[in-house]
Amino acid sequence: MKILIKNAQIVNEGKIIQSDILIENDLISKIDSNINEEADQVIDASRKYLLPGVIDDQVHFREPGLTQKGDIETESKAAIAGGITSFIDQPNTVPNAVTQQLLADKYEIGSQKAYANYGFMMGGTNDNLEEILKTNPRNVPGIKLFLGSSTGNMLVDNPETLENIFSNTKMLIAVHCEDEATIRENTEKYKAEYGDDIPVKFHHLIRSEEACYKSSSKAIELAKKTGARLHVFHLSTAIETGLFRNDIPLKDKKITAEVCVHHLTFTNEDYETKGGLIKWNPAVKTQKDKDGLWEALLDDRIDVIATDHAPHTWEEKQNVYTKCPSGAPLVQHSLLVMLENFKNGKISLERIAEKMAHNPAILFRIEKRGFIREGYKADLVLVDLNQNWTVDKENILYKCGWSPLEGMNFNSKVTHTFVNGNLVYENGKINEEKFGERLLFEFQE
Repeated sequence: MKILIKNAQIVNEGKIIQSDILIENDLISKIDSNINEEADQVIDASRKYLLPGVIDDQVHFREPGLTQKGDIETESKAAIAGGITSFIDQPNTVPNAVTQQLLADKYEIGSQKAYANYGFMMGGTNDNLEEILKTNPRNVPGIKLFLGSSTGNMLVDNPETLENIFSNTKMLIAVHCEDEATIRENTEKYKAEYGDDIPVKFHHLIRSEEACYKSSSKAIELAKKTGARLHVFHLSTAIETGLFRNDIPLKDKKITAEVCVHHLTFTNEDYETKGGLIKWNPAVKTQKDKDGLWEALLDDRIDVIATDHAPHTWEEKQNVYTKCPSGAPLVQHSLLVMLENFKNGKISLERIAEKMAHNPAILFRIEKRGFIREGYKADLVLVDLNQNWTVDKENILYKCGWSPLEGMNFNSKVTHTFVNGNLVYENGKINEEKFGERLLFEFQE
């Protein structure tokens, strides 16, 4: 199968060039200013921008065990509609993916149901070091540790266990950093005053700046001591950004950071109108924090933009504070949110491609993806920067049927998404055949 894309503005590796691109089977075979080869399909991309497919390094697609909220099929379908061609899913499903067999079971589901390319993290607990050490670094992206409890019961809080994991695995360790003792103390204080119905506007004071900083600084200290490769998920405070470096290339960094779209979009002021719909762990914090995260993203202390896509049912989200789960769905809209930020002059298209495709590929050492290069997998997204539309119930693809962005107006649209050379999404229509592949990783000792 050959697909020829003509006249695209290709956004790749710090440049934008007008070019044609030829896809043969699953690979990009040729990039040239004028390709005249015969093809099975020709797409005119005049006035559109072609980016490498987004690699989302942190999603919760809820399968197995929590499929009333979302599943690999529904959420990966929403992902390709949003230009995400590869995702890395987290282990806090039911059962938790904390043994090699349970991890293999998730991969089996992924092979049958994923519209996009998939990787599944191995989960760490207080007592599964032996299982962690059996993980194959060639086809598993890393080890996930919850250093603050979130959705699911996977808190790793034994210092000796932590040091053992950090010392013994050469794989990337990705962490959720919030200090559990601080959060519990804060929760009790607010419960004493409000009972279970704590106003959600206090969420950022309960899961506080102090809770985040205490945990992430401790994890970084341990990584430095043991030489572990550490990736800190979803930074939410300005103060934490000071813990990361921007004076060496990403490929040489052993300690890296991610920011999520919601922490770049909302502040605690939005709790008033959005309530529990924007209740995330770690919490959306202040304008000062949001500004600090943007600054660190643009000066390269923060390496990656992701979603932490975590759907819950609408009913669950209406519960009182202590029973309202944290998390929200974002994969269908994350690239579009960043394109709005481009339109508003906050970030360039080249930097969006870098933070959402190139850098996840470099950081996780993903084989032959994340760049528009000859010989690389043809994971691509074509966007029109001049289409107005509004997020509403009718166009939301998440299984849970809602979005914290409902009512938001966008000025850009994903028109085409390609996964492994296959046109999987075109102007609102999804190709029901699934072409997602298991991600592979170039592991170096």
